[in-house]
Amino acid sequence: MLQIGNFFGKYISRLNKYWLVTIVFLLITFTVGDSNLYVRYKYEEKIRELEREIRYYRKEVEVNQKKLDDLRANKERMERYAREEFFMKKPGEDIFIIVDK
Repeated sequence: MLQIGNFFGKYISRLNKYWLVTIVFLLITFTVGDSNLYVRYKYEEKIRELEREIRYYRKEVEVNQKKLDDLRANKERMERYAREEFFMKKPGEDIFIIVDK
């Protein structure tokens, strides 16, 4: 008990009481509870990650929309795409599929 009194007498009594309350308040505010600094940082990190995904998928949508418009505009390209991707063929035509190892 004497050690606590000595500690208080040397260090804490010199601090202004208002500063002490302010420091304790800020310490509790930033470390305890659902909105502490660590949790807020994690939320911000997650938001940045989701925004990156949104930008990526928007670019993918643009590219796919251009491809779709191109296929709708040109019948020959649509036929070529169907033949290459879905292995479709014309009647009386043989298709050979070569698989790379």
